[in-house]
Amino acid sequence: MPLFTPIALRAAFRRQLDQLRVSRLPRSAPSRRFQSTNPGPKNAADSAAKPKSKPAATEDPIPVGGTPVAPVPLWLRLGPLTRAGQAYARAQRKRPWATQVVTSLFIYLAADLSAQRIGGKEYVPERTGRNLVVGAVSAIPSYTWFIWLSRNFNYSSHAVSICVKIVVNQMVFTPTFNSYFFGFQALLAGDSLSEIWDRIRRTVPVSWVNAWKLWPAVTAVSFTFVPIEYRSVFAGVVAVGWQTYLSYLNRLVEIDEEAAHGGVAAPVTAALPAPVEETTFKIDAQKRRIAA
Repeated sequence: MPLFTPIALRAAFRRQLDQLRVSRLPRSAPSRRFQSTNPGPKNAADSAAKPKSKPAATEDPIPVGGTPVAPVPLWLRLGPLTRAGQAYARAQRKRPWATQVVTSLFIYLAADLSAQRIGGKEYVPERTGRNLVVGAVSAIPSYTWFIWLSRNFNYSSHAVSICVKIVVNQMVFTPTFNSYFFGFQALLAGDSLSEIWDRIRRTVPVSWVNAWKLWPAVTAVSFTFVPIEYRSVFAGVVAVGWQTYLSYLNRLVEIDEEAAHGGVAAPVTAALPAPVEETTFKIDAQKRRIAA
């Protein structure tokens, strides 16, 4: 009994000490080194029910220096001229006929002022008025013609299409328009039908031949490089010079007609060549004097 008591006491003391140590341990989550950052599903059902995460969307790659970039057309890099052309194209898409009439009036006004300045004579407002009427009447038919020409004669070969368009334009539109221009000018000036026909006969063949020197190249460039909304602007710039030539040619014929009717002043008459009969008579008289 005396030996059992100390042993029993020591055993009881150890149990009390162990309980005291356990009670002082922190009651926290299990150690992190035993935890998984992505704990797996508890069972197969949870694995099937849980949706899979989608991969992050990839952004478009930023172009680097070697990436090819489409070149900007020349007419879009002209600053104020480009903005003016774009404004004209917007106006033409909204009100094509009104825009064409205003454009034609501006072209014929500039052409007549240039032609009268080249002629070196005093400015005649009546000529400007006649040119404005001619331009206003021809604006819509001319615009409709070129729209029709752009939509037709389009073949698989671009070169063939351009050649056909040029031939059709020069054989149909050019003589018709030139006959209208010179004939209507004579009509507005008060000429008779015979005088109108004489004006057309003397001007249209010459202008038609000269048109072959300019307008085929203009037509080819227009239908090849110029968008349809800018073609009237491009042709209008060229038309200022062409209408200047037509107005000047029309004025030369008017001077000849005035000379034929005897209504020309002395300086203009002196500039005209003498008739053949009068020159022959003077030569014969000089020969007779020399022989005598």
